[in-house]
Amino acid sequence: MVETLSPGTEFAGYTIERLLGVGGMGAVYAAWHPRLPRREAVKILPQNFSASAEFRARFLREAEMAARLDHRNIVAVHDRGEFEGRLWIAMEYVDGFDAAELLLREGALPVERVVGLVAEVAQGLDEAHRSGMLHRDVKPANILIEPVDGDAGRVLVADFGIARAAGDGTALTEVGTVVGTLAYTAPEVLSERQVDHRADVYALGCTVFELLTGSKPFPRASVVAVMRAHLGEPPPRARQARPSLPPGIDAVIARAMAKNPEDRYSSCGALAAAVAGAFGQAVEPTMLVVRPPSIPSQPTVRARPVPPPEQPRRLRYAAVAAGVLAVLIAATGIVVLQRDSPGPAAAPVLPTGTPSGVTWGKYQFVVDALPQLLPARPVTTGYQGIRCAAVDEQDNPADLGKVPRTIARLSCSGNHNPVTDVDIQCATNRTPFYLADAHPLGDLRWERRTGRGRVTWMDIDLAGRRSGAVGLEFDDTARNFCQVAVMGGASGKDLYDRWWPDAPF
Repeated sequence: MVETLSPGTEFAGYTIERLLGVGGMGAVYAAWHPRLPRREAVKILPQNFSASAEFRARFLREAEMAARLDHRNIVAVHDRGEFEGRLWIAMEYVDGFDAAELLLREGALPVERVVGLVAEVAQGLDEAHRSGMLHRDVKPANILIEPVDGDAGRVLVADFGIARAAGDGTALTEVGTVVGTLAYTAPEVLSERQVDHRADVYALGCTVFELLTGSKPFPRASVVAVMRAHLGEPPPRARQARPSLPPGIDAVIARAMAKNPEDRYSSCGALAAAVAGAFGQAVEPTMLVVRPPSIPSQPTVRARPVPPPEQPRRLRYAAVAAGVLAVLIAATGIVVLQRDSPGPAAAPVLPTGTPSGVTWGKYQFVVDALPQLLPARPVTTGYQGIRCAAVDEQDNPADLGKVPRTIARLSCSGNHNPVTDVDIQCATNRTPFYLADAHPLGDLRWERRTGRGRVTWMDIDLAGRRSGAVGLEFDDTARNFCQVAVMGGASGKDLYDRWWPDAPF
C-alpha cells in the first residue's frame, strides 16, 4: 500500500495541499510551489522504487526528457528529484478530472465524446513518439479533462514521468513487476520483448474499449489470468457489451490490440482516425513516421494461441515486389503475362482448347468485391488494362475450381503507366483484412461515394530499381476482407499522385 502525506506537509520544498490520487506508481498531490505563486501536481513514487539505482537513474533521465515535451495535449513536466529517499516529479496542475472518474460517474460514454477524447489523446501521444518517448501507461486515469467555459475543454495525457525512451530495449521492470497498469499492457511488455510506440497504440486500443463499454478489455479474477488474456486471447468485442455500436468498431479495436505490434496501427493518430471512421465521423489523419534509434532488430514472436479470424493479416509489399511473376498460371489454362516491354500488358496466351468463357470459379468473390478494378473473366482485362491470374500464398499456380484454404489471391500485371503490378488478397472466410504497418511514408484515411478506408504509400526496390507501392484497405463489409497492393511509378508518392485520384474505389 502506498504511504500518503497529510495536508500541510512539506516535501522537497512543496507544501502538500491535498491528495489527488493513488496508483501503482505512487501518490499524486496538489501542492504549492516553494517559490512561485502557483499550484502544481506532485507525484511521489514508492520508496522501494528509489532503492534501485538503475530505476532511479532512468527515472531522473526520463523525467528530464519528458520536460522537453511541449504540446497542448500533454501535461507539462516542471521539475523532478529525490527527497528523503523518495523520487518525485512536479507537473502542470490540471483543474479538472480524469477519464476514469468520468467512467465511474457516467458509465460507457457517448460515441461523440469518445471520438473527441481519443483524437486529442492521440495527438499528444504522437507528439511524444516523434520525440522518441513512450508513455507506457496509457489508461483512462492518465487522461485528464480540464473543462473550459462549460464545454469539453482541454484533454491532456498525464504521467509521462515514467516513460522510457523509444528503442531502449525490453520492458522496464522492477523486482519482476511490470511498470504500467496491467489491464492495458501490451503482450510484448509482458514477455519482455522489444517495446516501441506501438505498445502505446495497444494501450489506447484497450482504453477505447473501456470508454465505449465501461468495462476493461480483459476483466479476470487474477493477475495471471489477465496476463494470459493479453498474451493469448482474442481482443474483446465492444458490440457484445454495447450492441448499438457499429460493426466496424470491433475490427478497429481488434487491430489496435493485435498481439503482434506489426499488425497494429502505425500511430495513435491512425487509430483515432479509424475510431472516428467507424462512427461515420472524420478526424484529421496522422502523417507520423516513427523512426526509432538504430538498434539491433529482434525477431517478433507472435503470442499463441490466437485464432486466425482475430489476427489481422499482413500486406506483402516486400514479398510482392520481390516476387514479380513473369508467368502466372490459372486453373483452366496457362496465362502468360508478357512483361518484357514497358508498354501495355499483352493479351494472355492460352493453351489450345481453353474456353473463352472461363470464369473465376471459387475466386469469383474477389472479383465481386472489386468489380471496377478486376477483369470480369481471366481472359479479359480490368482497370487500365490489368490482366490477372490466381496464385496461392507461395506464388504457385492456383486451381480456380478449389476454395482457397485461407487467402484468395490474384496477381496482376499493369500497363507501366504508372502501374506495373497489382496484388489482391481476400480472406476466404470474409474476416476483415488489414494492412500491416511498415513505416509508410504516407498514411491517410479516404472516403468516397462508394465507401471509405485507408491508403498508405511507400518506396520500394522493384527488380533493382526504385519504385513505389500503394496499399489499400476498406471499412465497408462488402470488401473489408480484401487488401490491395499496387506497385509502380518512380516512388510511392509518384504512384499515389498519378494512380490513386482516379482509382475505381
